[in-house]
Amino acid sequence: MIVLKLGGSVITHKDRAETLDGESLEQAADSIAQTLGNEKDALKGGLVLVHGGGSFGHHNASKHGVSTTAGTNDAGAVLEIHGAMKTLNQFVLTRLLERGVQAVPVHPFSTACRDGDGALELPTSQVESMLAEGFVPVLHGDVIAQTGRGATVVSGDELVVELAQALEADRIGLCSTVPGVLDEEDAVIDRISNYEAVESVLGASETTDVTGGMAGKVNGLLELEVAASIFGLDGLASFLEGKNPGTTIE
Repeated sequence: MIVLKLGGSVITHKDRAETLDGESLEQAADSIAQTLGNEKDALKGGLVLVHGGGSFGHHNASKHGVSTTAGTNDAGAVLEIHGAMKTLNQFVLTRLLERGVQAVPVHPFSTACRDGDGALELPTSQVESMLAEGFVPVLHGDVIAQTGRGATVVSGDELVVELAQALEADRIGLCSTVPGVLDEEDAVIDRISNYEAVESVLGASETTDVTGGMAGKVNGLLELEVAASIFGLDGLASFLEGKNPGTTIE
């Protein structure tokens, strides 16, 4: 089975608050629907989708000073951040359903939590049941309760790692705005197996990002036993067909 993340910067205009990139979202939805419709062997075990917060989640989290480590006990702030993510999630679900993809929502706020040390707990039995019934679960970056800190952000990248481990994913893909992890000359790095070797080129996000950017992605993926791919939107169809576009993290 595949765990696939659509980056928030892919499906939204991240430099403009709560602004959908409808064209890119539709391109992604087309690729997913076409692959599922063709019943590719690569998807026989099912597909779990995760999408980032983009200009919906990151804008509102930044406004309230909430991140993966800084929390809030203000229910109004929680509702605003979670509500923005539900709105984006509905856009994603609608585009997929219009193309015949049996997509259903899984909101982390209602299922996940962190302990006092920040360790993430994400039950996946509901996701497994959805997969068994032919659904495509769609999770998203969100706020979740954390012991001693109110509510903090859980990133889409964290969810990918947790889901991949719990569901024993065969393949993991992260669709980004860049064609892979880029070196100093903006060329795609083919493979990464050591964080220190590429640390100098993993810069901060140029737009509001409360979850760690590319450095956080690479660090998390290196923890997995299965190789993962980071690629651009134009590489999504290729990835879903079983190929390895962009950068392989192993």
